[in-house]
Amino acid sequence: MTEHPIFVFTAALIIFFGVFSRKSEKSIITPPMVFVLVGILVSLIDLEIVAAGTTAPYVKVLAELALIIILFVDASTLNLRRVIRERQLPLRLLGIGLPLTMIAGFVAAWLLFPHHNLWILLLMALILSPTDAALGQAVVTSEIVPEKVRQTINVESGLNDGIALPPILLCLAILSGAQGEQAGVTYWLIFILKQFVFGTAVGIGVGWLGGWLIKTATEAGWMNRVFSKLSSLALAILAYSLAEYIHGNGFIAAYLSGLLLGYVAESIREEVKEFGEAESQIMTLLIFVLFGMLLVPRVWSYWTDWRVVTYALLSLTIIRIVPAYVSLSGTGLPNGIRWFIGWFGPRGIASVLYLLMMVIKLGVDGYELIIATVALTVLLSIVSHGVSAVPLSRTFGTKGQNI
Repeated sequence: MTEHPIFVFTAALIIFFGVFSRKSEKSIITPPMVFVLVGILVSLIDLEIVAAGTTAPYVKVLAELALIIILFVDASTLNLRRVIRERQLPLRLLGIGLPLTMIAGFVAAWLLFPHHNLWILLLMALILSPTDAALGQAVVTSEIVPEKVRQTINVESGLNDGIALPPILLCLAILSGAQGEQAGVTYWLIFILKQFVFGTAVGIGVGWLGGWLIKTATEAGWMNRVFSKLSSLALAILAYSLAEYIHGNGFIAAYLSGLLLGYVAESIREEVKEFGEAESQIMTLLIFVLFGMLLVPRVWSYWTDWRVVTYALLSLTIIRIVPAYVSLSGTGLPNGIRWFIGWFGPRGIASVLYLLMMVIKLGVDGYELIIATVALTVLLSIVSHGVSAVPLSRTFGTKGQNI
């Protein structure tokens, strides 16, 4: 373990921050801010893992495992029946706002980086389209903010990373496949069939059958609470592995298995949430340390490029806020609340994990400006949304109590 100091730094930091964690909930200091900052500071030390960058041992495994767990937990802890019942606002954000954000992000990227491959520009827009409610934790936990608004932000954040995943994987496959440009329609049809259809089938099958088995065994008194929680998370790894074995996409399978588990086994959803959120939080904090340690130092020299800064600022404002505002038109929400929901579309762990996937798959050379843009956007989001969560929750939460 001591051969990989990233674990030592993260463990010590969890204990240190944990001591003050309750105090931080009412301040502008958030866990992602601290963990990314420590990662950046550690990068200044001459360590083997820093020198190796994203090729360092366990980086790929950690990134993949974190994404599997986070996708699964996000999906399994959603109350799908409640989402369907109260679907108006989240459905508008996901069905209208998210596609508009992707399109606006691509158009802005094409205008600012016209000499780059269109697929890499689309990939950047897609990577920066999912939101992370955890970066504005004070918003989704504050009782001042109306429950309807909190639920909307939570559901959007829980679903949009899974929605953005398939097109991200397709872009990565096209960019990384040497035969991709020469391949015909038949090749891509088979690829899509294997990746998306097989991955979807495995995810639904494992989630449904696994959820039924865990629910049945628990209700019959055969399975205790500890193993019901462990077995639930094990489904994510099983779905991922089985999908990859038959050349489907494991991440899609992990996400859908979580969604079906939460739907079939409602009685254990809260137990899975309590256990799974702790596990995913550890992985999330570890990834934020890796982000600050390995990615930020590699590309911060490119932040002097005005195009990088411009796109990052646009991504956090116009590209996100305007589509969200437009998608909520006609819902009866006050204008201030619509702007409020639009602003709290932070770019966080999903964007970091998808960026790590890109770097691991494609490398850094030739993509420095793209990586720098995503990294700066996430870094600015961590700070700006973390700082603004408490004061804006008080302002707009109070104004929106009667919605």
